Amino acid sequence: MSTVPVEPLLHHSPLRRTSLNGARGFLPSSLNLRCHFTSKKLHSIGRSIASGNSLGYLSSERRRSVAIRASSSDTALVETTSQSDDVIFKETFPVQRIDKAEGKIYVRLKQVKENNWQLSVGCSLPGKWILHWGVSYVGDTGSEWDQPPEDMRPPGSVAIKDYAIETPLEKLSEGDSFHEVPINLNLESSVAALNFVLKDEETGAWYQHKGRDFKVPLLDDVPDDGNLIGSKKGFGAIGKLSNIVVKPDESGADVQEKGKSSSGSTKERKGLEEFYEEMPISKHVADDNSVSVTARKCPETSKNIVSIETDLPGDVTVHWGVCKNGSKKWELPAEPYPQETSLFKNKALRTRLQRKDNGDGSFGLFSLDGKLEGLCFVLKLNENTWLNNRGEDFYVPFLTSTSLPVEPEAAQLSEKTPKTNQEVSESGFTDEIITEIRNLAIDISSHKSQKSNVKEVQINILQEIEKLAAEAYSIFRSTTPTFTPESVLEAEVEEPEIKISSGTGSGFEILCQGFNWESHKSGRWYQELQEKADELASLGFTVLWLPPPTESVSPEGYMPKDLYNLNSRYGTVDELKETVRRFHKVGIKVLGDAVLNHRCAHFKNSNGVWNLFGGRLNWDDRAVVADDPHFQGRGNKSSGDNFHAAPNIDHSQDFVRKDIKEWLCWMRKEVGYDGWRLDFVRGFWGGYVKDYMDASKPYFAVGEYWDSLSYTYGEMDYNQDAHRQRIVDWINATSGAAGAFDVTTKGILHTALQKCEYWRLSDPQGKPPGVVGWWPSRAVTFIENHDTGSTQGHWRFPGGKEMQGYAYILTHPGTPAVFFDHVYSDYRSEIASLLSLRNRQKLHCRSEVNIVKSERDVYAAIIDEKVAMKIGPGHYEPPSGSQNWSVAVEGRDYKVWETS
Repeated sequence: MSTVPVEPLLHHSPLRRTSLNGARGFLPSSLNLRCHFTSKKLHSIGRSIASGNSLGYLSSERRRSVAIRASSSDTALVETTSQSDDVIFKETFPVQRIDKAEGKIYVRLKQVKENNWQLSVGCSLPGKWILHWGVSYVGDTGSEWDQPPEDMRPPGSVAIKDYAIETPLEKLSEGDSFHEVPINLNLESSVAALNFVLKDEETGAWYQHKGRDFKVPLLDDVPDDGNLIGSKKGFGAIGKLSNIVVKPDESGADVQEKGKSSSGSTKERKGLEEFYEEMPISKHVADDNSVSVTARKCPETSKNIVSIETDLPGDVTVHWGVCKNGSKKWELPAEPYPQETSLFKNKALRTRLQRKDNGDGSFGLFSLDGKLEGLCFVLKLNENTWLNNRGEDFYVPFLTSTSLPVEPEAAQLSEKTPKTNQEVSESGFTDEIITEIRNLAIDISSHKSQKSNVKEVQINILQEIEKLAAEAYSIFRSTTPTFTPESVLEAEVEEPEIKISSGTGSGFEILCQGFNWESHKSGRWYQELQEKADELASLGFTVLWLPPPTESVSPEGYMPKDLYNLNSRYGTVDELKETVRRFHKVGIKVLGDAVLNHRCAHFKNSNGVWNLFGGRLNWDDRAVVADDPHFQGRGNKSSGDNFHAAPNIDHSQDFVRKDIKEWLCWMRKEVGYDGWRLDFVRGFWGGYVKDYMDASKPYFAVGEYWDSLSYTYGEMDYNQDAHRQRIVDWINATSGAAGAFDVTTKGILHTALQKCEYWRLSDPQGKPPGVVGWWPSRAVTFIENHDTGSTQGHWRFPGGKEMQGYAYILTHPGTPAVFFDHVYSDYRSEIASLLSLRNRQKLHCRSEVNIVKSERDVYAAIIDEKVAMKIGPGHYEPPSGSQNWSVAVEGRDYKVWETS
C-alpha cells in the first residue's frame, strides 16, 4: 500500500465574519478563582457569578456585597453584588473555533462477480462529499474529460454540462463517518481511464492528487502525469480487460457513442488485479461557541465587576487591557494582579480562565477600578488560534445612563455646538434607537442624586447625541464620550472627496482573484462565489476579479470565441449577473477578465486556415494581424508580441476598435462589471487600451504585462530597471488609464526569499526595486495567480514563504492582490490580520516607504510613519521614541508593528 499526499485545491476555512486574527500584540488577563476563594461555599458563589446568574442565593430584600480576598497579597479583590439593577453591561458574543480534522481518501478496485468489477471512492471525514468525475476514452488526447456511459453512472448522479458527472458519496452506515460511492465498470466500453476530484459541499473545498485530478487508468498505455492511482509495473489499474473496442476514428463521436461497443479492432484486457490505495486528507471544521460577558457596578465600593464565561473547550487565555480617557487604547490596570497572571511586553496582561467543575467550558472574574471606562480583551486558545469579536477586540463599556462624566467645559461646548446637524438621516438608525436615547435623557433628568445644573448639561449632551444619530449612539453604547474642541470640530469636518481613477480606483483598493485554474470544473463557480460574498467583504476586500466570462475553446476561458455569448464553464449569463449583483450588495466592485489580444475563429478560409469569425462580431481575416504566419491575416502588422495559439486581433482597424468599445460598454451595462483585468496586454499597444478605457469608463483596470526578468548565467541580476521600465512604458502608453501587475516585484521577492538575499528589496536609490518603486499608484502587487500557482505552477512562489510575501505587499504602496487559493488555506487567519491592519491604518497605493534595513537576512521598512514591518530571519525592532509601537501581526520570519 502506498501513501500519497493529497493537496486540497481550495482548502476552505468556513469562517464567515469572525477572523482568527493575530493578537495585534495585545495580551490580557482573567482571574484564577482558586486564588480568591478560601472555602467551597465561596467557590460555589464565584461560579454562579461567572455564569451570569442573578445570585438568587442572596436575599433580594437588601443589597449585599460579598468581598472576597485572597490570602496572597498579589491577588486582586473581587466584589459582587446581588442587585440586578447594578448590571451595566450584559452580552453573549458568538465565536467560531476552527479545528483541523484529519482522515483519508481511499480508492478500491474489487471483483464483485466473475466479470463484474467495481471501483469505490470513499472518504473517512464527515462532510457532504461529492465525487466530480468523468472518463477518458481510447484515442482521446489532452486533459479534457467526457461523460461516462449511462450504465456506469451510480444512482443520484447529475450531469454537469457535457463533460462531467457529480455523484454524492453516501454514508456506509448510520452513525458512521465513512462516505463512499461505488462505480460499476463497463468492461465492454472504450473507457481508457476514470478521472475525478473530490469536493466537500459544506466548505466548497476541492481535493486533488498531487495538484492534479485523480486518474485511475484502465489500460496500460494511459499517460502518467504523476497522478495515477493503482498503476503497477507499467500496467493500468485493471491491466488489460477483455474485448475493449478501439475505434479507428472517434473524433466526431459523441459521448454516448463512445461508451458503446461495436465492430472494430479490439484489444484484450487481462491480468485483473484488485487494489486498495489511500491518501491522507485534512479539512478545517468550524465549531460554534459563545462568550458571555456581564459587568456590574458595586454600589458600596464603586468597583466594576466583570464576569467572562465561555463554552470553548480546553485552556482559554484572556488577553486584556483597560481603557481610559475616552479611547480604546489598551492600558495596564493598577496592581495587584491575580495569581498566575503574566505581563506581556508591558502592554497587557494574560491569564487563563478557570475550568468549570463539569468540564464544560471556563470562566473568570475581574474587579476593576470604577473610574475606568472599559475593558478590552481577546481570547487565545493555542499558539496559532486567536478569537475576537468579528475582527475587533471584545469591548466591555462601563458607561451607564447615570454615570456620564460631565465637566464644566462640556456645558460650554454643548452650547457652542453648531445647529447644522439637526437634520438626521433615517437610514442610519431605527425608531427604537431614537426612543432609547430619549429615555436615557429622561432617566438622567429624573436622577435625584445629581444637581439641577448638571442634569441640564447631561440632557443637552444627550440631545446632541440624538442629533448625531447612529454614530453618537455607538459612542454612547461602546465607550465614554469625551467632549473636547477637537472632537466637536471633527464631527463638523467632512471627509475629503476621494478622486476615482481607472488606474487606481479610490487608491485604497484590495483585490481578490476570485478563481483558480480548476474553478471551471464545478460548472457552478458563479454560484459558489455568491455564497462567499459576505465572507470576502468581512475580510476587507474591495475588488473581486472574476474569470473570463465568454464562450471559449478552452474551458478556463482564455481562448474566447463568441464575445457576446456569456454562457461558460463557470455558469450561465444569469448566474454571472446575479454574482455581480451579490458582490455589489456587500460593497465589492467586480472586474471582468477581458481577453482582447486574440480570438478563436469559427470558420476556415479557402486555404483551410481558421481566421473567419462568427457570432455578433462576424469579422473576416482583416481583423487578424498580418505578421502571424499561422493565421494568414490581412490586417496590419502587430503592435506588440504575438500569441501563437489563436489569431491575434489587429487593433489598428477602426471597425475592430469600434466593436470592442461597444462590447466593453455592453458588458458594463448588461452584466454590471465595474472594471477590467486585461489579459496579455503585451500583444497590443497601450494607446488602444486608453481608447477602450475612455469609452467604457471603468472604476478600476489592470493589465497583465508579463515578460522575463534579467538573468546572467542563470542568476537574477540585482538591477531590474529594464524590466520594470517596459511595464512602466506600457502604463504610460495608456496615459495611466490602467495599472499593471508588478511582475518585477514578484520576481525579486522570489529570489530574495528563496536565497536569503533580502538586500535585493532595495534599489540603488533606496526605493522598492519593482514597479511599486517607480509608479506605485499604478502597480498591482501580487505573489501568486492562476498561471503561476494553482495546478499550473508555472512560476510558483517559494513554498512556506508566502506569508512573507503578503507581509510585504499588504503593507507597502501599490494595490495588493490576494490569490483565491491562499484566502482559503491555512494562511487565512494571517492574511485576514494583514488585511485588517491595512484597512485600519488606511494604507493606500501612494503610501510612503522608508526602507530602514536591507541586508542578507532581513528587510525592514516603515510605511507612512505608522506601520513598521520586517521579513526574513534576521532581527529588527522599530526605533523607540515619540512613537509607541505595538506588534500587530507576526508569523514565521515576518513581523508587523503599528503605532497606537
